[in-house]
Parts: sequence; structure tokens; C-alpha cells
Amino acid sequence: MEDNALHLPVNAKNLVNGQWVGTDQTIEVYNPANKQLVGTVPAAGASLVEESLQAAAKAFPSWSRLTAQARARLLRKAAQIVRERKEHISRLLTMEQGKPLVDARKEVEEAAYVLEYFAEEGVRIYGEMIPVDQPAARSLVIRQPVGPIAAITPWNYPVSLLAWKVAPALAAGCTVVAKPATETPLSPIAYIQCLADAGIPAGVVNIVTGRGSTAGDALIGSPLVKKIAFTGSTEIGKEVMRKAADHLSLVSLELGGHSPFIVMADADLEQAAQDGARRAFRAMGQNCNSVNRIYVHESIYKRFVELLVEFSSRLKMGDGLKNPDIDLGPMVNEQGIRRIEDQVRDALEHGGKLLLGGKRPDAPELQNGYFYEPTIIAEAGPGAKVLREESFAPIVHVQPFATTEEVIRLANDDPYGLVSYLYTNDLSNAILISEALESGTVCVNNTVGSTVEAPYGGWKASGIGVELSHYGIESYTHLKHIRLQLRGL
Repeated sequence: MEDNALHLPVNAKNLVNGQWVGTDQTIEVYNPANKQLVGTVPAAGASLVEESLQAAAKAFPSWSRLTAQARARLLRKAAQIVRERKEHISRLLTMEQGKPLVDARKEVEEAAYVLEYFAEEGVRIYGEMIPVDQPAARSLVIRQPVGPIAAITPWNYPVSLLAWKVAPALAAGCTVVAKPATETPLSPIAYIQCLADAGIPAGVVNIVTGRGSTAGDALIGSPLVKKIAFTGSTEIGKEVMRKAADHLSLVSLELGGHSPFIVMADADLEQAAQDGARRAFRAMGQNCNSVNRIYVHESIYKRFVELLVEFSSRLKMGDGLKNPDIDLGPMVNEQGIRRIEDQVRDALEHGGKLLLGGKRPDAPELQNGYFYEPTIIAEAGPGAKVLREESFAPIVHVQPFATTEEVIRLANDDPYGLVSYLYTNDLSNAILISEALESGTVCVNNTVGSTVEAPYGGWKASGIGVELSHYGIESYTHLKHIRLQLRGL
């Protein structure tokens, strides 16, 4: 279906039961840096989704009975193929999503490592023997795969977030039907092809591309799906959970975020300002764990703001394929531009001060894409949208605080709880504030919001369950208790 060269437009197909298939209707995919057509994918409807689910259900018994070591060998081979095709997949990713090619390469490399990591975790799904009060009885607890799963992924990290779901599911013995976002389906299809080419049997892994109202609903509403792994907005996540309840499907939901970034008086000021700028604007703020709210101790507030503006103003925007080492590509669509324009206007109406950005760029070479300048707003009033709503855009708000108690209250006074950031050189502050923050991850003096080896999940409106680490693979298994009565004693 593909070779190492990119022949545009890319006309990709869906993988269903080991066959690459198309549909009469297609979805067009455009480059957000220049609005040019990149390719087309099938517009899968309910019938094709049902076919893929039937294939996954049929393949489940044999795949789940395969030894964990045999599944691991196939996942490691798939990781090798992903690395061999890294440049091809990365270029597709940049063209459909917009992020700089250097960032796309990192994402694809991580997606290869995720396969290797869960290949090893799959052989470490342990059970236990529970002591009981009868000498001739034994209680065994084992874990078994839940069954076919639906992996529904967003457009901001289309390859890595797919890998987060597919790799642990396959390693645990589940079969998969994946549905990527319609904005960015090409690189996920190329990634799934690596799994198929590694020799994973027909029906074990499938991918369908279609709109949420058709393909998505057909997946979520099927009794064949035993678990739904979803990454996306909180509102859609709630709808997924409601529909999953009809068949009591398991769900793991990695949803929205509105991350606080706290800078204590004793922090390394330059490092904090530089890290804050990068995490606020990386991927044009289109991250669930982007920095949205910065709280700085009043004694260092003025200097921090100066540094934040200085570092942020150095970030370069452009076409991430033509200029692979730029800092920022475009936003993915016009909807994101309208959202940040609304938040900027609202923040200024609430008394906020515009310190940087606040408009589309003037550079002629950026006029054909969805570009918006990195934007810093200071000290908007309590009712401002930027203080309460997920931006998913290159905008950050900064304000001072006086006491530790105040900043903890401000950080937690938010419906979300995905990732928090804390900069301090005081060990007591690092531990006590981290424990007080209501989020699934707290980064102290760094902005590494997720790592494959540690659990990643949200509190409150940021989700249910975790991904990554051995905790993540366990979520693709059921616990089973086996009570044995022995004879002869």
C-alpha cells in the first residue's frame, strides 16, 4: 500500500480482517500549514465497522491463547519495522498534523519504543496464590484479556496515542479495532501497517477511518467491544461513557486538561521561565498537558514575566516539513484559531494585560496556514475563560500569588486534574505541594508530563483509568479467582 517515497495525494485504505479495503465515499486530509490536499481515506460507515469488529471477535480466541512470549516477538518485530519506516511515517504526520518534522520523528520513535516496552510487560502479567483457611483448598488469582477493544484516538498525537492503546492491548492478548481522528488518519494507518507486516494475524488488529457520528458511534455502541480506550475532549468522553453503559463496556478515558504551573520564590527562575514557555506553546498548545495557568510568587513575579516573554518571543513558527527544526507549526484547523481569538478577547474584557501575541502572524509565508502567535495574558479577572476553559491553543495566563495555601487553592480550583507543574528547590515544598495538588501527575522542576514507564491518567474531569506502565496493561485484563479443592490430604 505504501513505499518509502511520498506520492501526493496519498490514497490510503482501511485494514479489516487482514485486507486493505476502500469505500465509495472518502475523507480528504489537508496540510494545516498550507491547506493543500495531502490525501484521502475511506469514510467507513457502520457496516465496515461491524465487519472489523466481527473479525476482531473471531481472532480473539486464538490470539489470546497464544503465549505472551509469542505475542512479544511479533510486537518487537513491528517496532523494528516502525523504525525502518520512521521517516515515511513522520513526514505523513507532519503534513497532516502540522508539527515540526523533528517533533514528528520523536513521536514515531516513541511509538516504536511503546511496542517494545509492552512486549516485555506482556510476559509479566502475574497472578497470585492467596492463603486460605482450609489445608486442602487453594485460591488462585489470574489475569485474562478482556476481549476485543476499540481504540479511539485524537489528532494532536495521532501515532503515539494510538500506540499507547494498541501495544498494551495486543500484549495482553486483546484484539483491536482502531479509529483515528479524521484530521490525521494517514500516519496512524502507516503505523498499523507495520503491525500487519510484522505478521500479526488477520483480524487481530484493524483500523477504520470515519466520522465520529458514524464509525465512532458504531464502535462505541457495539456489544462486541469489551473495552473502549479513548483520548479526546471531556465532553465527548462523557458521551462515550454514557453509550458504553448500554453494554457495560469497560472504559479508559484520557480527557482534557488545564494545567497549572507553579513557581515558588526559591525556584531556578530562568529554567522555570524557559520550561514554562516551551510547555505552554509546544505543538501550538494543542496538548492535554500544556501549561495553561502560571502562578508565580509575588517576590519574583516581575522578573519571571520578563523572562517568560523573552523566551516565548524567540519561538519560530513555520512549515514543519520545509523547516524541520522550527519550534512551532500551525494549529490543526480554523476552529482552534477562533477559540483562541475568543479567549483573548474575553481575557482583555476581564481586565487582562496582553504581554505577547494576541493575533495571527504578519509574515507572508504564514498566511496560508492556521498560524497564531504565542500569546501571554497577565492578571485577567476571575471570570475570564482562559482561567477555566481548556484552550488547546498557544495561550497562557500568568498571575502572582502570596502564600503556599493560596497557590494550592488556585491550582485546584479547576474542573480538570491531568498534570501539574511545580518549580521549587525546597524539598518540603516539593513533597507537600505535590501531595496537595489534585492531578494524576505532578512534575517537579521538569515538564515531562508522561513517560512510558509510569502511569498516566487524569483526576476529576480529566479522565478515568490510566495508560502506560504496568498499570496500563492491567486495564486490558480481567481478574479471575479460581478456587481449588484438593484431594489426598
